[in-house]
Amino acid sequence: MKVSVTQIEERSFAALTAHGAANPQARSVARAVARAEALGNVICGLYYLESYCTQLRSGRVKGDVDPVVSKPRPAAVLSDARFGFAQYAFAMALPEAIKTARENGVATLAVAHAHTCTSLGYFTEQIAAEGLIGIGFTNASPVVAPPGGNKAVIGTNPIAMTVPGADKPALHFDFSTSAVALGKITMAKAAGEAIPLGWAVDADGQPTTDPEAALKGALVSAGGYKGWGFGLMAELLAAGMTGSVNSLDVGGLKLPDGPPHGLGQFYILMDPGTYHADFADRFARVADAVMAQDGARIPGADRPAMTEIDVPDALWDQVLTLSG
Repeated sequence: MKVSVTQIEERSFAALTAHGAANPQARSVARAVARAEALGNVICGLYYLESYCTQLRSGRVKGDVDPVVSKPRPAAVLSDARFGFAQYAFAMALPEAIKTARENGVATLAVAHAHTCTSLGYFTEQIAAEGLIGIGFTNASPVVAPPGGNKAVIGTNPIAMTVPGADKPALHFDFSTSAVALGKITMAKAAGEAIPLGWAVDADGQPTTDPEAALKGALVSAGGYKGWGFGLMAELLAAGMTGSVNSLDVGGLKLPDGPPHGLGQFYILMDPGTYHADFADRFARVADAVMAQDGARIPGADRPAMTEIDVPDALWDQVLTLSG
């Protein structure tokens, strides 16, 4: 059925508050859910709402805590989520991080001890909306094995980057450093479909097209050793720089109960005019060369956001139940 993005946000907000989230925290998460759906990112949208609600009830995420925002160094901002939602912890620290980046030319924002942030690009696009370049990193529960291995060590560990343009992002990408998001494996299993070779290995470390065998084994990195290196970079920045947990220490993100996620997200905010005024010209030089080729594009340069979404009936029924 067709559902407006506004309806998605309001029903998500109602579901979150019905399960124990305070209004400001619920609003931050509901906006993120609606934005994911508007951009067709179904894995980070309503697909996650039931998990949020279940974990609010079990206490795996704290829905009513306020983050503690501090500045350990002049160009460094820290938001301790205190095992609450990452979306709210980021929102509470973003104004200080933006101010700091404008004063210094560059700033870092560490979000510590947070619930999964779900869509990392949701945060970097907010940084770019303020005229700053935003780069983000996060980690997750362990699902990715090292090249040649068969046991998961790191998460899908996404990296996102958004570059501001005149009236919309000039460039935006948000992707896991694994070959695929774990949700695509679980969705393939639910649909009874095979997965492509190169997504995962089984428990013996052998490539597999069976989603069930993949879930008993591990995902692999995108681009082999190259993706593995980026995944490790995200791990060290998200866990090491923020003082949050390693992927190895996180249970499945959607498990109904257990210890809080305690994950970290690490952002770099840069003023593109810090060193000279020609940043936009340099970018345009590359963009023009790309766009001159039929079928080529700059990632995320023209992302139309939908105002109405096709939501599966069963999923919308679940949302209505969760929201009372």
